[in-house]
Amino acid sequence: MGWKPGHYLLLVLALYALVVTWGFSSRGRQLALLRQEVAAAKAQALWAPEGYRLPLPGACLPTRPENLPNAPRPYRKGVNAGFVFQGGDACVPVVRGMGVVAAASGEVVKVDLDYQEPSPEAFQALLERVREGAGPEEMDVLRGLEVWVRHPDGRTSVYGHLLAPYRGLKVGSRLHRGDPLGYVGNTGLQGGAPRLLLEVWEGEPDRGRFLFQGLVGEALLRQAKAFFGLE
Repeated sequence: MGWKPGHYLLLVLALYALVVTWGFSSRGRQLALLRQEVAAAKAQALWAPEGYRLPLPGACLPTRPENLPNAPRPYRKGVNAGFVFQGGDACVPVVRGMGVVAAASGEVVKVDLDYQEPSPEAFQALLERVREGAGPEEMDVLRGLEVWVRHPDGRTSVYGHLLAPYRGLKVGSRLHRGDPLGYVGNTGLQGGAPRLLLEVWEGEPDRGRFLFQGLVGEALLRQAKAFFGLE
């Protein structure tokens, strides 16, 4: 059977349909890849370093020497590694149950979901043990209920003396700067006024350098204001 003009026309139409179909399929794959690249770029931008803020909305930096990094802590032959926010030295009332937010975006790497306050006897025995210095495990108790957040720049922020973590928070949770992570308390203190301890470490807490280590006075406050975007 020979080919008639109509057969050639059908063949041309079939080839055209194949080309169009392939074109749509190719463009579909290209669009899908483009969408993936856009999503990846958004995710990268979302967790990119964006600067740090104070963890109590409306607060200012503490100014009392005892509430600043490098303040001596004679009971453990060491120094304070962070900022202590408490009533009268934070520009806002610091009350039990007040919300605490993430100082910067990052991933939760520690959250005390089942923290138990030590008995007075156990706490006193701990203070006796740390007269010559406290190790990481002992600092975990002294800081009370904690949340740790690791940031894209390699730093880790530690929030101590919390009343409780924010509902649903767990290891692996991703937080944006300003997201809630817990509530002000006074755990690890055996009573006393509510307060929040914020430490920022270069890497692993208690095993490396803390932010502004070795700085005191105006030099410390000047660099801290710049770091937290208060200038």
